[in-house]
Amino acid sequence: MTSPGSTPLPASGPTAPQVNPPVRPGPAVGQPQPWPIAPAQPRPPSLFERRWPGPSGAARPLVLAAVAMAAVVGAATLTMVRPGLGWLVATLAGTAALVSASVARSRTPSPPAGVTAPGSPTAPTAPGAPTAPAAPASSTSAVTATAPPTAGAADRPGATGAPGRAAQVVWAAATIALVAVGTVRAAGWLFALCLVAAAVTGTLAVTGGRSPLGMLVAATLPPAATVRALPWAVRGLRDTRPAGAGIGFGRILTSLAISAGLLLLFGLLFSSADAVFADLVTGLLPDISAASVVGWLVRLGLIGGGLLGAAYLVSRPPDLEGLRPGPSRPAHRLEWTLPLVLLDTLFAAFVLVQLTVFFGGAGHVLRTAGLTYAQYARGGFWQLLAVTALTLLVIAIAARRAPTATRADRLLVRVLLGTLAALSLVVVASALYRMQVYADAYGATRLRLFVTTVELWLGLLFVLVGVAVVRLRAAWLPRLVVGTAVLALLGLALVNPDRLIADRNVDRYLETGRLDVSYLSGLSADAVPALARLPEPMRVCALGEIAAELPRDGLWGANLGRARARRDLATIPTVTDVTDCPGTRRW
Repeated sequence: MTSPGSTPLPASGPTAPQVNPPVRPGPAVGQPQPWPIAPAQPRPPSLFERRWPGPSGAARPLVLAAVAMAAVVGAATLTMVRPGLGWLVATLAGTAALVSASVARSRTPSPPAGVTAPGSPTAPTAPGAPTAPAAPASSTSAVTATAPPTAGAADRPGATGAPGRAAQVVWAAATIALVAVGTVRAAGWLFALCLVAAAVTGTLAVTGGRSPLGMLVAATLPPAATVRALPWAVRGLRDTRPAGAGIGFGRILTSLAISAGLLLLFGLLFSSADAVFADLVTGLLPDISAASVVGWLVRLGLIGGGLLGAAYLVSRPPDLEGLRPGPSRPAHRLEWTLPLVLLDTLFAAFVLVQLTVFFGGAGHVLRTAGLTYAQYARGGFWQLLAVTALTLLVIAIAARRAPTATRADRLLVRVLLGTLAALSLVVVASALYRMQVYADAYGATRLRLFVTTVELWLGLLFVLVGVAVVRLRAAWLPRLVVGTAVLALLGLALVNPDRLIADRNVDRYLETGRLDVSYLSGLSADAVPALARLPEPMRVCALGEIAAELPRDGLWGANLGRARARRDLATIPTVTDVTDCPGTRRW
């Protein structure tokens, strides 16, 4: 029985009919699902992708055109391996191309707030396209959305701020100055050292490494950048821009073709009208032959590939700021204090011995030890040079492992490491004194001058290390190590080493009558003004080989040292075989 208005209950029991729930029809194929689907989690970026994601999109046509023009200029001007004006012109052209890439990066408009780039995960989709519903908001996603971008998501922080740009400008200026040495100095060995240093400073200019680990990683990036830049450049060549969207690559090529045609037409007319202008144009143009064309193409490929990789780095520099070794476990006070105390004591004993040399003179030491000049000076210099380098390594390890948590620890670090740095300066002075004694006795050479410059640079490093020990901060030290090395090399170029060596040997000859003509005749053209001071017949004997090997320079091979040598040699008769010179002695 049921009450009126109530719903009858289904019958129970074995004979009661089974009532199934209604089945809802499923969504049609291709229709969005009525329930949320968890989005696929993206693969987290690797360390390499976070540190160096590279520029997004395609290369700007203006950047590609600048790189191509700089490569053509470099291939046309670097027609010789000896120092000359062509190296500087090629470097300036490459710098201009990289500046254009940097300017193009800084002028790239950023998307306005709330607008994302097409193809990004949050980009708006086309009308009618199926979209997945947003995942439920959580505290984690909210924090991620409002957090500032990390170092890998934007340009490298050190490159976007004023300090980063200033460091890039300084390294670029150092690169140009090092290459410019080949325009004023004729010494090939000096220019080779400058080119090696310019490669280091140029790499730092486009990558911006500051820490020691960051600088080492930066040295490996240019070859990888050249490979990664190829698809970036191909996308730039395929980039088709609508009218008014910017300068396309086709317009740039058209402009270059018109410019080349006008220059060729009017250049030929002016050359036919004036013989002096024709000679100038002939000096600018390279020789046309099968070998020269192959060499030009090889240089074009090498220079173009290097500049393209550098433009890729400049367009999106890597993030090398955080590449630092993790904190090490501080050593116990006894573990580092006892070795440094003993080492300081040993250095102090050596310094006391060296004071007898400074005040008693070399003759006192030679009589006491029973040594010769060669045994005293040459044998001791290289050992002291090794001591200097090893001391820097000891200070670096001790500064990293020594604890600085308490005031007493910091005081010990300053006293022990500062004492070691100060005593090391005396060791540097002793090494320089020994080299001076050896050079006075046996003459100056390139090797002796170079290692003296290195020892002076190491002495400057000890001063900087002492400052870092007092401040207990050394983040600035790696950059100054490279910077002071560049300054030392530029200082060596400023004093004109080959002429300085020749002047020292000429003064020694005028005092003692001893001279190594065969060595002096192997110096570069920079030594000609000093060798011209020799009396006859020594002068013609020393200048004979230099005059015979002095090349004729074109426009791109112009060199101030060789030009000055030609002017001096024009008034001096020379011989080509120094063995015909009487009275020469070789030591």
